[in-house]
Amino acid sequence: MYLLAALSLGFLGSFHCIGMCGPIALTIPVNRSSSINIFKGSLIYNLGRIITYSTLGLVFGSIGQGFAFAGLQSALSITLGVFILLFLVLPKLTPKIGFIYRELEKVKSEIRKLFGKHTVGSLLLIGILNGLLPCGLVYLGIVGSIATGDMLKGALFMAAFGAGTIPAMLAITVARDYISVKFRERIRRTIPVFVGIMGVMLILRGLNLGIPYISPSVAVDNGIAVIKVCH
Repeated sequence: MYLLAALSLGFLGSFHCIGMCGPIALTIPVNRSSSINIFKGSLIYNLGRIITYSTLGLVFGSIGQGFAFAGLQSALSITLGVFILLFLVLPKLTPKIGFIYRELEKVKSEIRKLFGKHTVGSLLLIGILNGLLPCGLVYLGIVGSIATGDMLKGALFMAAFGAGTIPAMLAITVARDYISVKFRERIRRTIPVFVGIMGVMLILRGLNLGIPYISPSVAVDNGIAVIKVCH
């Protein structure tokens, strides 16, 4: 279920990503002699993004795992759900930390340097570095990875999120003239709805209402979260 949520978030969010990452995807240094070469180059670039997302999921999933071992998974789930809803309603409250943004400028500088090269390695590195650039939807993906309460699941969540973005990102590179602005706008309007549902689901999960799959009862046994199933 959590992987389906991650894929859906990535797929729906990818149409937002077209506006944010589209300029990079359109100008990556691929061999444009044929559609096959463009496709291969774009796939390598997107693989780099998934590597970064998976690494982030591993790191933040381990944080969620720490909360789970401490018996705080329910409280964490509710907190993350509230955070998502606040982000949705009041996006300007998202903090901007100065030193992080200075480091990100260095990342952008490295990406620009890599555009002067035309190798498989440069395409992969552009994708890896691009995955570090600020993106609200990536932040939501990270929240989801924390909520899994497991290091491996967090990595898989973010990998699935990245995989969900691939169809649109490949399309913008290979068939950019066939994706209408009207279609993109329709998809973008669905994103807040899906994000809101994700936030509500996290809150319900944390409330332990005994609803199978949606809000199962969770008990803590020796620091390990145990889901109670009624027969």
